[in-house]
Amino acid sequence: MNLSIVIPIFNSSKILHKLINQLNLKVNIKIVKKFEIILVNDCSNDNSWDIIKKIKRKNSKIKGISLLKNYGQHSATFVGLKFASGKKIITMDDDLQHPVSSIMSIYKKLDKYDLCYTTYLNRKHPTWKKIISYLNNIYSSFLLNKPFNIYHSSFRGFKSNICKKIINFKKPVIFLDSLLLRETKNICTIKIKHKKRLVGKSNYKLNNLFSLFFDMIVNYHFRPIRFGTLLGIVSKFIVQIIRFFTIKKIIQYKIKEKTF
Repeated sequence: MNLSIVIPIFNSSKILHKLINQLNLKVNIKIVKKFEIILVNDCSNDNSWDIIKKIKRKNSKIKGISLLKNYGQHSATFVGLKFASGKKIITMDDDLQHPVSSIMSIYKKLDKYDLCYTTYLNRKHPTWKKIISYLNNIYSSFLLNKPFNIYHSSFRGFKSNICKKIINFKKPVIFLDSLLLRETKNICTIKIKHKKRLVGKSNYKLNNLFSLFFDMIVNYHFRPIRFGTLLGIVSKFIVQIIRFFTIKKIIQYKIKEKTF
């Protein structure tokens, strides 16, 4: 298998058919030869899982996974990576804001680089989300020892050897970018045109962003010792205390059903 495309799905029943059709059209099979699409249903409230099963019956490229509970984008993507068999892996959102036409650009970059992130042009997110993302990027640059120009986009690609390392992570809280940046510094970025959401509203609310921010801190690793080490130690200590008193035991994930 040359390419695995992993997509977490949440309440996307109205656009799943269009998403799959675009993927089938835009992935250049002359270059990729063979690819799979892994759809991870993160306990949607609509009939997304029924549609995934119907699409699977007509399309052998599809692998469908349905989770027992809503675990969040990073955890759902992590589950998909567990079943990815491609030499290269690309992750993306389900709302078609990530241009499917850019998949081949990421794929080609992985010939030279281990990890490829995307940077949004004309970003379509609301202003408050842009501001929080900008502040988070500054903070995470110190915390995760990454270049400031690398934005934690969920539209990213990496090689299978990196994937094999990160899927062995056993702790319950998943923040993929921390795991990826821990494994390689051979990283590039490409610019993509961000699109308007096709239907509905974003599932990410302010509390989701703060929760994701906390997940990043919990996934913080101390080595090598660097400028952000003290910041990371203090932040992790504070977040662990907050979660100890406010959140029940976190389970990494449980799968309810698969189509393969």
